[in-house]
Amino acid sequence: MVLFSFEQFIIWFFEKGIKIILILVFAFVLTQVFKILISRFLRHFLKKKDKLEKVKLKLEEERIKTLHNVLYSIAKTIIWIFAVITVLPEVGINITPLLTGLGIGGLALGFGAKNLIQDYISGLFILIEDQFRAGEEVEIGGKKGKIVDFNLRRTILKDKDGILHFIPNSQIKVATNFSRKLDR
Repeated sequence: MVLFSFEQFIIWFFEKGIKIILILVFAFVLTQVFKILISRFLRHFLKKKDKLEKVKLKLEEERIKTLHNVLYSIAKTIIWIFAVITVLPEVGINITPLLTGLGIGGLALGFGAKNLIQDYISGLFILIEDQFRAGEEVEIGGKKGKIVDFNLRRTILKDKDGILHFIPNSQIKVATNFSRKLDR
């Protein structure tokens, strides 16, 4: 069974197909522009001074790379969600029930994942503010030790007895960093 004749396909292509292609190309170009803008924005904050040691410079590069990946991933996801939502009506899909369902689902997910979202947001601010890094000696929540691992969701601290403490980033209210001294 043939759904479209060749003539109907040509008409559909010139009415809707080109618009769909343009939307997808625009979304792709926009993601690439955001990738460049985010990279330039973050590189602006990376100050390559002659005084910086190679180790510190490498750590700064790692921090910038992590921030770039997080911000680019968020931007790319938002752009492509809008692109898909814009394309769906062009192929005959009514997006009103979809948007309603996504809104209700997003609200439920937001309430259910509130702590997880708080962990990620707190981790992002810890990373942006460069409060501490892996390998540094810190005190968090009354626990003093060395940062073994850090990501956007949680921080792992190893105390002097070798005990690992897994701390969700949203629970970090005060962090004391003993590895850095303020030169005055």
